[in-house]
Amino acid sequence: MAITQDNILKALAQVMDPDLKKDLVSLNMIKDISIDGNAIYFTVVLTTPACPLKELIKNDCIDAIHKNVGADFQVFPNMTSDVTSTRSTAPLLPNVKNIIAIASGKGGVGKSTVSANLAVSLAQSGAKVGLIDADIFGPSIPTMFNCEHEQPEVKEINGKNVIIPIEQYGIKLISIGFLTPPDNAVVWRGPMASSALKQFLGDTDWGELDYLLIDLPPGTSDIHLTMVQTIPVTGALIVTTPQKVALADAQKAIAMFKQPQINVPILGLVENMAYFTPEELPENKYFIFGEGGGYKLSERYEIPFLGQIPLVQSIRESGDSGYPSAMKNDVSSEAFEEIAKKAARQIAIRNANMAGTTKVEMTN
Repeated sequence: MAITQDNILKALAQVMDPDLKKDLVSLNMIKDISIDGNAIYFTVVLTTPACPLKELIKNDCIDAIHKNVGADFQVFPNMTSDVTSTRSTAPLLPNVKNIIAIASGKGGVGKSTVSANLAVSLAQSGAKVGLIDADIFGPSIPTMFNCEHEQPEVKEINGKNVIIPIEQYGIKLISIGFLTPPDNAVVWRGPMASSALKQFLGDTDWGELDYLLIDLPPGTSDIHLTMVQTIPVTGALIVTTPQKVALADAQKAIAMFKQPQINVPILGLVENMAYFTPEELPENKYFIFGEGGGYKLSERYEIPFLGQIPLVQSIRESGDSGYPSAMKNDVSSEAFEEIAKKAARQIAIRNANMAGTTKVEMTN
């Protein structure tokens, strides 16, 4: 009996997406089936290029063909991706699929370091990524990307002046640090800072992006309210360190996003500076800020724990040199890559199971 595309589809309908809990065929993830003699070709369209389950899904597809069609067939799945979104009708930034806020309750926990390296890891996976440095009073992204002396262009598009982001390491960047002298302090009142963020969102030509990350300032401030009032945010990532004072402030950031009038989904929690590992003793872990605090906090609030980042000298050096750790081949790059995969996974799950977040309408 000749094998048909229907035979292939029936076999692949037995393969489940482990995160979305549905089969690949009903999720419309199978494309371009072709049969050439003893060889079967098809494309699997994943929900993100950073999918951590890519090899598992690929092997499950091969096994399903061998089990349900024939063990003698050669199976060649082409694994590709199309990042999902709930923002297809968004009036502002319509070509940006996901807007991710990265927040912390307090300063000094490495939120900008996490933002920079998460952006790099997502871009390295094949995603189109942008990063807004929304810490107007303490911008650090220009230094972390070794472009603090760059200045963005301004072009007229459709009769409107728009900012063209700086591109570095495949990531589109905007920061107040590109627009002010590096040795000058930004001494602005809250409304001015909020106005700058609105320009970064509405007056910047971001083009097509899979993920736009927003590195927020510490705490809960005008900037946070401006963000949720200006754009529907896909979700938030919380960064903390293990010690008690950082965890107490991280709870405030979680509580802010969970407020009914804001209602931004928490995609996960990252524990930075989780343990100290000396370069000469890479197997040793010293929990100098406490142990397991981030994981316990994620359990308490029932939010995904995305992983731990060690306190190692190379991360600090990379931030100072403007060459992010995620671009290197060491223990820190592996940690950031794993967190990026888990974050992308949570975004895909959120988009499959929840309606799009709405812009906050604040009333006096």
